[in-house]
Amino acid sequence: MKKNISVKKIILTLHILLWSVVLLLPYLVSNAAHDYSIGSIPGSFFTICGVIHIGIFYLHALVLYPRLWNKHYWWAYIPAVIVLIGGSFPLKYAIMAQWFPAVQHDPGTYRFVFAPSFVVYAISLIYCRIKDKLQAEKAQKEQQAEQLSSELKFLRSQVSPHFLFNVLTNLVSLARKKSDQLEPALLMLSDLMRYMLYDTGKKVALSEEVTYLNSYIALQKLRFGQEIAVNTRIAGSRDTAAFTIEPMLLIPFVENAFKHGSGYTPNPSIDIQLFLEKEVLTFEVQNRYDNDPNASKDENSGIGLANVKTRLQLLYPHRHQLQIRNEPPVFQVTLILSLT
Repeated sequence: MKKNISVKKIILTLHILLWSVVLLLPYLVSNAAHDYSIGSIPGSFFTICGVIHIGIFYLHALVLYPRLWNKHYWWAYIPAVIVLIGGSFPLKYAIMAQWFPAVQHDPGTYRFVFAPSFVVYAISLIYCRIKDKLQAEKAQKEQQAEQLSSELKFLRSQVSPHFLFNVLTNLVSLARKKSDQLEPALLMLSDLMRYMLYDTGKKVALSEEVTYLNSYIALQKLRFGQEIAVNTRIAGSRDTAAFTIEPMLLIPFVENAFKHGSGYTPNPSIDIQLFLEKEVLTFEVQNRYDNDPNASKDENSGIGLANVKTRLQLLYPHRHQLQIRNEPPVFQVTLILSLT
């Protein structure tokens, strides 16, 4: 709102400055010795005509154009323009005859007196068209921004249920085993849910996302124990604190690795690397998986990766590279992301 008021003030100031220059032009380019004239037109008559031109400009821009042109009332717009321009001629002539008879007796100056009415109308029309185009572009950008915001909210709303679905599956597994790790897993889940609820409405510090990522990996280790070899090389908070990132952007790759890599035999392994080089983040996840075409897949398979691909396209256009290498039995995802 404040920005719109500021822009309107700037536009109003420009209008005042431009018309002030037009009205005072004889006094800026001439002097008293030449009676402040523009050619053979006295300065005072030029200024009076300038006031008439202001009337033409704004009557067209503020009344005729928005009420008739924009509503396609051509049957009314064209006669109204003719009356507006044509009405300025007898007004100028009456002023000229009454106060400036010398100009009246010089027909050579008539084209400089009457023609500007057409010129001012044309300028007003161009101004209105440009203004309409700018407003249409602004409205389109606002609509696109609103659509983007709505789509991101929808995508973010998908993340939490999908995440919870996978984590609760982990907890069910621990419960069935009557594992002593169930209680610490629940406490860890509580911390993760707090992050999901309070920190995912906007960009977060990369260090927070890394902490969340480490917690999720730790939760998976509690579930699988020594069944899966999990190798991680993740940058510390000192390196990541200076940057921000879209929340829960990295976790789908790790979820996918555990989901599909845990069933690989004989020796399942998952490798996770995250490092920074200046402002460029490189995140790599690799796992081995069973490429059996008869292996069953649940209906939620692929939601996480599809979601994160869309979010990357919306939030980091031209600022990311997503490389997926699927060479059975190895599945590898590498994300290169510019954080500036």
